[in-house]
Amino acid sequence: MKTNPPRSPYASELAEFVPQALTDLIGSKGVEVVERVGMEVVKEVIGDVLCGLNLRNSTEMLTRRRLGMLNAATLVMFLSGVERYRDLAQRLPHIAAKGLKETKSKPERWLLQWTIGLTTKGVQNVLRDSQKELDTYVSRFGEATTDIIARCRKQFGELRADFRLGDKRSSVSWDFFVALFCTIGSQTLAIRGSEKSTYGKLFERLVLGSVLSILGFKLVSHENLPPKPRGVFWLSSQFGAREADATVILRPGVAVRFDLGFIGRGNPEISKDKVSRFERQLEIHEEKYYSSTFVVVDRVGDRSKIVEQAEKIDGVIIQMSLSQWPQQLAKQLQFKHDFSHPILKMDSRKVEEFLRKGVRELDVTQFVAAMSPLIEEEEDEIEADDGE
Repeated sequence: MKTNPPRSPYASELAEFVPQALTDLIGSKGVEVVERVGMEVVKEVIGDVLCGLNLRNSTEMLTRRRLGMLNAATLVMFLSGVERYRDLAQRLPHIAAKGLKETKSKPERWLLQWTIGLTTKGVQNVLRDSQKELDTYVSRFGEATTDIIARCRKQFGELRADFRLGDKRSSVSWDFFVALFCTIGSQTLAIRGSEKSTYGKLFERLVLGSVLSILGFKLVSHENLPPKPRGVFWLSSQFGAREADATVILRPGVAVRFDLGFIGRGNPEISKDKVSRFERQLEIHEEKYYSSTFVVVDRVGDRSKIVEQAEKIDGVIIQMSLSQWPQQLAKQLQFKHDFSHPILKMDSRKVEEFLRKGVRELDVTQFVAAMSPLIEEEEDEIEADDGE
Protein backbone atom coordinates (compact mmCIF):
# COMPACT_ATOMS: atom_id res chain seq x y z
CA MET A 1 0.00 0.00 0.00
CA LYS A 2 1.44 3.36 -1.04
CA THR A 3 1.70 6.16 1.47
CA ASN A 4 1.79 9.79 0.50
CA PRO A 5 4.93 11.73 1.51
CA PRO A 6 4.42 14.32 4.25
CA ARG A 7 3.10 17.58 2.90
CA SER A 8 5.73 20.31 2.89
CA PRO A 9 4.95 23.30 5.11
CA TYR A 10 6.81 25.52 2.61
CA ALA A 11 5.22 27.55 -0.15
CA SER A 12 8.14 29.79 -1.25
CA GLU A 13 10.81 29.00 -3.82
CA LEU A 14 12.84 27.36 -1.05
CA ALA A 15 10.31 24.53 -0.76
CA GLU A 16 11.97 22.11 -3.17
CA PHE A 17 15.38 22.49 -1.51
CA VAL A 18 14.46 22.01 2.17
CA PRO A 19 15.30 18.51 3.45
CA GLN A 20 12.68 16.90 5.70
CA ALA A 21 15.23 16.70 8.53
CA LEU A 22 15.48 20.50 8.54
CA THR A 23 11.71 20.87 8.83
CA ASP A 24 11.54 18.34 11.66
CA LEU A 25 14.36 19.99 13.61
CA ILE A 26 12.97 23.52 13.24
CA GLY A 27 9.52 22.48 14.44
CA SER A 28 10.58 20.48 17.52
CA LYS A 29 9.30 22.14 20.69
CA GLY A 30 7.85 21.44 24.08
CA VAL A 31 6.69 17.85 24.40
CA GLU A 32 8.38 17.01 21.08
CA VAL A 33 11.70 17.64 22.81
CA VAL A 34 11.11 14.55 24.95
CA GLU A 35 10.27 12.47 21.90
CA ARG A 36 13.31 13.76 20.03
CA VAL A 37 15.99 13.20 22.65
CA GLY A 38 14.48 10.05 24.21
CA MET A 39 13.06 9.33 27.65
CA GLU A 40 16.30 7.91 29.05
CA VAL A 41 18.19 11.12 28.28
CA VAL A 42 15.37 13.18 29.81
CA LYS A 43 15.49 11.06 32.98
CA GLU A 44 19.24 11.54 33.18
CA VAL A 45 18.80 15.32 33.06
CA ILE A 46 16.07 15.17 35.75
CA GLY A 47 18.35 13.03 37.94
CA ASP A 48 21.18 15.54 37.49
CA VAL A 49 18.96 18.45 38.57
CA LEU A 50 17.64 16.54 41.62
CA CYS A 51 21.26 15.96 42.65
CA GLY A 52 22.19 19.65 42.45
CA LEU A 53 23.66 19.90 38.96
CA ASN A 54 22.93 22.87 36.70
CA LEU A 55 20.11 22.31 34.19
CA ARG A 56 21.86 24.48 31.58
CA ASN A 57 24.95 22.32 31.80
CA SER A 58 22.88 19.15 31.46
CA THR A 59 20.87 20.41 28.46
CA GLU A 60 23.77 22.08 26.62
CA MET A 61 24.65 18.89 24.77
CA LEU A 62 21.00 18.45 23.77
CA THR A 63 21.07 21.93 22.25
CA ARG A 64 24.44 21.26 20.64
CA ARG A 65 23.11 18.10 18.98
CA ARG A 66 20.09 19.90 17.59
CA LEU A 67 22.17 22.82 16.32
CA GLY A 68 24.73 20.54 14.73
CA MET A 69 22.07 18.68 12.76
CA LEU A 70 20.25 21.93 11.88
CA ASN A 71 23.48 23.48 10.57
CA ALA A 72 24.21 20.38 8.49
CA ALA A 73 20.67 20.28 7.08
CA THR A 74 20.94 23.98 6.19
CA LEU A 75 24.15 23.29 4.26
CA VAL A 76 22.32 20.52 2.36
CA MET A 77 19.52 22.99 1.54
CA PHE A 78 22.03 25.51 0.18
CA LEU A 79 23.81 22.89 -1.91
CA SER A 80 20.49 21.71 -3.36
CA GLY A 81 19.52 25.31 -4.09
CA VAL A 82 22.77 26.26 -5.79
CA GLU A 83 22.50 23.21 -8.02
CA ARG A 84 19.28 24.72 -9.39
CA TYR A 85 20.19 28.40 -9.19
CA ARG A 86 23.83 29.40 -9.61
CA ASP A 87 22.91 32.83 -8.24
CA LEU A 88 21.06 31.43 -5.19
CA ALA A 89 22.77 33.83 -2.77
CA GLN A 90 21.56 36.84 -4.77
CA ARG A 91 18.05 35.40 -5.05
CA LEU A 92 17.63 34.61 -1.35
CA PRO A 93 16.76 38.14 -0.08
CA HIS A 94 14.01 38.47 -2.71
CA ILE A 95 12.72 34.96 -1.98
CA ALA A 96 12.66 35.84 1.73
CA ALA A 97 10.85 39.16 1.21
CA LYS A 98 8.16 37.57 -0.96
CA GLY A 99 7.79 34.50 1.26
CA LEU A 100 7.53 36.45 4.52
CA LYS A 101 4.60 38.40 3.10
CA GLU A 102 2.74 35.27 2.02
CA THR A 103 3.59 32.31 4.22
CA LYS A 104 1.54 31.26 7.23
CA SER A 105 3.94 28.46 8.15
CA LYS A 106 6.03 29.08 11.26
CA PRO A 107 8.95 26.85 10.17
CA GLU A 108 9.10 28.57 6.79
CA ARG A 109 8.88 32.02 8.34
CA TRP A 110 11.75 31.24 10.70
CA LEU A 111 13.89 29.85 7.88
CA LEU A 112 13.23 32.81 5.59
CA GLN A 113 14.06 35.21 8.42
CA TRP A 114 17.37 33.48 9.02
CA THR A 115 18.42 33.84 5.38
CA ILE A 116 18.30 37.63 5.75
CA GLY A 117 19.95 37.73 9.18
CA LEU A 118 16.82 38.04 11.33
CA THR A 119 15.11 36.15 14.13
CA THR A 120 11.51 36.52 15.29
CA LYS A 121 12.51 39.12 17.85
CA GLY A 122 14.61 40.83 15.19
CA VAL A 123 11.53 41.20 13.01
CA GLN A 124 9.72 42.76 15.97
CA ASN A 125 12.55 45.08 16.97
CA VAL A 126 14.24 45.91 13.66
CA LEU A 127 11.26 45.89 11.33
CA ARG A 128 8.56 46.63 13.92
CA ASP A 129 6.44 44.01 12.10
CA SER A 130 6.11 46.42 9.16
CA GLN A 131 5.90 45.11 5.57
CA LYS A 132 7.20 48.44 4.28
CA GLU A 133 10.21 48.24 6.57
CA LEU A 134 10.83 44.68 5.33
CA ASP A 135 11.29 45.90 1.75
CA THR A 136 13.70 48.61 2.87
CA TYR A 137 15.60 46.18 5.06
CA VAL A 138 15.94 43.57 2.29
CA SER A 139 17.29 46.20 -0.11
CA ARG A 140 19.91 47.34 2.41
CA PHE A 141 20.69 43.74 3.33
CA GLY A 142 21.46 42.97 -0.34
CA GLU A 143 23.74 45.99 -0.58
CA ALA A 144 25.57 45.00 2.61
CA THR A 145 26.01 41.43 1.39
CA THR A 146 27.46 42.61 -1.94
CA ASP A 147 29.89 44.83 -0.04
CA ILE A 148 30.96 41.96 2.27
CA ILE A 149 31.64 39.68 -0.73
CA ALA A 150 33.74 42.38 -2.41
CA ARG A 151 35.73 42.94 0.77
CA CYS A 152 36.36 39.21 1.16
CA ARG A 153 37.68 38.96 -2.39
CA LYS A 154 39.91 41.98 -1.91
CA GLN A 155 41.30 40.94 1.49
CA PHE A 156 41.49 37.16 1.12
CA GLY A 157 41.47 36.57 -2.65
CA GLU A 158 39.14 34.62 -4.90
CA LEU A 159 37.55 31.52 -3.42
CA ARG A 160 36.39 28.42 -5.23
CA ALA A 161 35.21 25.33 -3.35
CA ASP A 162 33.97 22.06 -4.81
CA PHE A 163 31.42 20.04 -2.83
CA ARG A 164 30.39 16.45 -3.36
CA LEU A 165 27.21 15.37 -1.60
CA GLY A 166 26.28 11.82 -2.47
CA ASP A 167 26.39 11.66 -6.25
CA LYS A 168 25.89 15.41 -6.68
CA ARG A 169 28.64 17.98 -7.16
CA SER A 170 28.58 21.75 -6.67
CA SER A 171 31.13 24.51 -7.17
CA VAL A 172 30.69 27.62 -4.99
CA SER A 173 32.44 30.87 -4.11
CA TRP A 174 32.31 33.70 -1.55
CA ASP A 175 28.66 34.59 -2.17
CA PHE A 176 27.58 31.05 -1.20
CA PHE A 177 29.51 31.08 2.07
CA VAL A 178 28.51 34.61 3.08
CA ALA A 179 24.83 33.69 2.65
CA LEU A 180 25.28 30.33 4.41
CA PHE A 181 27.13 31.81 7.39
CA CYS A 182 24.51 34.55 7.76
CA THR A 183 21.72 31.95 7.84
CA ILE A 184 23.51 29.65 10.27
CA GLY A 185 24.41 32.58 12.55
CA SER A 186 20.80 33.73 12.83
CA GLN A 187 19.65 30.13 13.17
CA THR A 188 22.03 29.52 16.07
CA LEU A 189 20.93 32.68 17.87
CA ALA A 190 17.25 31.83 17.45
CA ILE A 191 17.55 28.19 18.46
CA ARG A 192 19.67 28.91 21.54
CA GLY A 193 17.14 31.47 22.78
CA SER A 194 14.22 29.21 22.02
CA GLU A 195 15.83 26.12 23.58
CA LYS A 196 16.58 28.06 26.76
CA SER A 197 12.88 28.86 27.17
CA THR A 198 11.72 25.44 25.99
CA TYR A 199 13.95 23.46 28.32
CA GLY A 200 13.28 25.79 31.22
CA LYS A 201 9.50 25.53 30.95
CA LEU A 202 9.56 21.81 30.19
CA PHE A 203 11.93 20.74 32.95
CA GLU A 204 10.31 22.98 35.56
CA ARG A 205 7.32 20.65 35.51
CA LEU A 206 9.29 17.46 34.93
CA VAL A 207 11.56 18.16 37.90
CA LEU A 208 8.67 19.13 40.17
CA GLY A 209 6.59 16.15 39.13
CA SER A 210 9.55 13.81 39.70
CA VAL A 211 10.60 15.10 43.11
CA LEU A 212 7.02 15.14 44.43
CA SER A 213 6.41 11.62 43.15
CA ILE A 214 9.65 10.37 44.74
CA LEU A 215 8.53 11.93 48.03
CA GLY A 216 5.39 9.81 47.87
CA PHE A 217 2.77 12.16 46.42
CA LYS A 218 0.46 10.90 43.69
CA LEU A 219 -0.23 12.82 40.48
CA VAL A 220 -3.95 13.52 39.98
CA SER A 221 -6.16 15.77 37.89
CA HIS A 222 -7.34 18.74 39.94
CA GLU A 223 -10.61 18.72 38.02
CA ASN A 224 -11.41 15.26 39.44
CA LEU A 225 -10.11 15.32 43.00
CA PRO A 226 -11.23 12.47 45.24
CA PRO A 227 -13.28 13.39 48.34
CA LYS A 228 -11.02 14.52 51.21
CA PRO A 229 -7.82 14.27 49.12
CA ARG A 230 -4.56 13.35 50.86
CA GLY A 231 -0.99 13.02 49.58
CA VAL A 232 -1.78 14.13 46.01
CA PHE A 233 -0.52 16.81 43.63
CA TRP A 234 -1.15 18.26 40.20
CA LEU A 235 0.92 20.39 37.85
CA SER A 236 0.26 23.93 36.64
CA SER A 237 -3.05 25.34 37.73
CA GLN A 238 -4.54 28.59 38.95
CA PHE A 239 -6.53 28.98 42.13
CA GLY A 240 -6.69 32.51 43.44
CA ALA A 241 -4.71 35.31 41.81
CA ARG A 242 -1.63 33.38 40.64
CA GLU A 243 -0.76 30.21 38.80
CA ALA A 244 1.39 27.62 40.57
CA ASP A 245 3.75 25.19 38.89
CA ALA A 246 2.47 22.49 41.25
CA THR A 247 -0.05 22.21 44.08
CA VAL A 248 0.16 19.55 46.79
CA ILE A 249 -2.68 18.51 49.08
CA LEU A 250 -1.05 16.97 52.13
CA ARG A 251 -4.35 16.31 53.88
CA PRO A 252 -7.80 17.89 54.02
CA GLY A 253 -7.44 21.61 54.67
CA VAL A 254 -3.63 21.78 54.11
CA ALA A 255 -2.01 22.61 50.77
CA VAL A 256 1.41 23.67 49.50
CA ARG A 257 1.88 25.63 46.30
CA PHE A 258 5.17 25.29 44.45
CA ASP A 259 6.84 27.69 42.06
CA LEU A 260 10.02 26.43 40.42
CA GLY A 261 12.34 28.51 38.26
CA PHE A 262 15.89 28.00 37.10
CA ILE A 263 16.78 31.41 38.50
CA GLY A 264 20.32 32.22 39.57
CA ARG A 265 21.63 34.63 42.14
CA GLY A 266 21.60 37.42 39.54
CA ASN A 267 17.79 37.63 39.64
CA PRO A 268 16.83 38.23 43.29
CA GLU A 269 13.88 40.45 42.40
CA ILE A 270 12.27 37.57 40.47
CA SER A 271 12.72 35.24 43.43
CA LYS A 272 11.18 37.84 45.73
CA ASP A 273 8.16 38.15 43.46
CA LYS A 274 7.73 34.39 43.49
CA VAL A 275 7.81 34.31 47.30
CA SER A 276 5.03 36.84 47.72
CA ARG A 277 2.71 35.84 44.90
CA PHE A 278 0.45 33.27 46.59
CA GLU A 279 -2.37 33.68 49.11
CA ARG A 280 -2.33 31.81 52.43
CA GLN A 281 -5.92 30.72 52.01
CA LEU A 282 -7.12 28.73 49.01
CA GLU A 283 -10.51 27.56 47.94
CA ILE A 284 -10.42 24.43 45.78
CA HIS A 285 -13.75 23.02 44.63
CA GLU A 286 -15.56 24.89 47.45
CA GLU A 287 -13.19 23.47 50.08
CA LYS A 288 -10.96 25.84 52.06
CA TYR A 289 -7.23 25.09 52.46
CA TYR A 290 -4.44 26.71 54.41
CA SER A 291 -1.62 27.12 51.87
CA SER A 292 2.10 27.75 52.27
CA THR A 293 4.48 28.74 49.48
CA PHE A 294 7.59 26.81 48.44
CA VAL A 295 9.80 28.55 45.89
CA VAL A 296 12.48 26.39 44.28
CA VAL A 297 15.27 28.36 42.55
CA ASP A 298 18.71 27.51 41.21
CA ARG A 299 20.57 29.42 43.91
CA VAL A 300 20.49 32.52 46.09
CA GLY A 301 23.35 34.99 46.47
CA ASP A 302 25.39 35.03 49.69
CA ARG A 303 24.14 38.49 50.71
CA SER A 304 20.55 37.99 49.67
CA LYS A 305 17.85 38.44 52.29
CA ILE A 306 15.28 36.54 50.28
CA VAL A 307 15.28 33.55 52.68
CA GLU A 308 14.46 35.76 55.66
CA GLN A 309 11.83 37.62 53.62
CA ALA A 310 10.22 34.32 52.73
CA GLU A 311 10.09 33.22 56.36
CA LYS A 312 8.20 36.39 57.30
CA ILE A 313 5.30 35.42 55.06
CA ASP A 314 5.49 31.73 55.94
CA GLY A 315 7.24 30.90 52.67
CA VAL A 316 10.23 28.66 51.98
CA ILE A 317 13.15 29.03 49.56
CA ILE A 318 14.76 25.82 48.29
CA GLN A 319 18.02 26.06 46.35
CA MET A 320 18.59 23.44 43.64
CA SER A 321 22.33 24.10 43.66
CA LEU A 322 22.49 22.17 46.94
CA SER A 323 23.18 18.49 46.27
CA GLN A 324 20.64 17.35 48.89
CA TRP A 325 17.88 19.82 48.03
CA PRO A 326 15.05 17.22 47.77
CA GLN A 327 15.94 16.13 51.30
CA GLN A 328 15.85 19.78 52.39
CA LEU A 329 12.44 20.13 50.77
CA ALA A 330 11.21 17.11 52.73
CA LYS A 331 12.60 18.56 55.96
CA GLN A 332 10.77 21.84 55.38
CA LEU A 333 7.56 19.92 54.72
CA GLN A 334 8.13 18.04 57.97
CA PHE A 335 8.82 21.26 59.90
CA LYS A 336 5.77 23.07 58.58
CA HIS A 337 3.27 20.28 58.05
CA ASP A 338 4.44 17.21 60.00
CA PHE A 339 5.41 15.42 56.78
CA SER A 340 7.00 11.98 57.05
CA HIS A 341 9.19 10.11 54.54
CA PRO A 342 12.24 7.75 54.67
CA ILE A 343 14.44 10.38 52.96
CA LEU A 344 14.31 12.46 56.15
CA LYS A 345 16.51 9.99 58.05
CA MET A 346 18.60 8.92 55.08
CA ASP A 347 22.39 9.31 55.22
CA SER A 348 23.48 12.07 52.84
CA ARG A 349 25.69 9.60 50.96
CA LYS A 350 22.63 7.51 50.13
CA VAL A 351 20.40 10.36 48.98
CA GLU A 352 21.80 10.67 45.45
CA GLU A 353 21.53 6.94 44.83
CA PHE A 354 17.95 7.00 46.14
CA LEU A 355 16.98 9.95 43.91
CA ARG A 356 18.52 8.58 40.72
CA LYS A 357 16.94 5.17 41.30
CA GLY A 358 13.60 6.89 41.92
CA VAL A 359 13.81 8.81 38.63
CA ARG A 360 14.74 5.66 36.68
CA GLU A 361 11.65 3.90 38.01
CA LEU A 362 9.28 6.81 37.33
CA ASP A 363 6.84 6.97 34.45
CA VAL A 364 7.87 10.46 33.38
CA THR A 365 5.43 10.36 30.45
CA GLN A 366 2.59 11.03 32.91
CA PHE A 367 4.04 14.50 33.59
CA VAL A 368 4.46 15.15 29.87
CA ALA A 369 0.82 14.17 29.26
CA ALA A 370 -0.33 16.41 32.13
CA MET A 371 1.59 19.35 30.66
CA SER A 372 0.73 18.97 26.96
CA PRO A 373 -2.11 21.55 26.77
CA LEU A 374 -0.11 24.10 28.75
CA ILE A 375 3.04 23.64 26.66
CA GLU A 376 1.02 24.22 23.49
CA GLU A 377 -0.32 27.49 24.90
CA GLU A 378 3.22 28.64 25.71
CA GLU A 379 4.75 27.95 22.29
CA ASP A 380 4.08 31.44 20.94
CA GLU A 381 5.79 32.93 23.99
CA ILE A 382 8.80 30.64 23.50
CA GLU A 383 8.96 31.51 19.80
CA ALA A 384 9.42 35.20 20.61
CA ASP A 385 12.17 34.55 23.17
CA ASP A 386 14.93 33.91 20.65
CA GLY A 387 17.93 35.39 22.38
CA GLU A 388 18.12 38.98 21.16
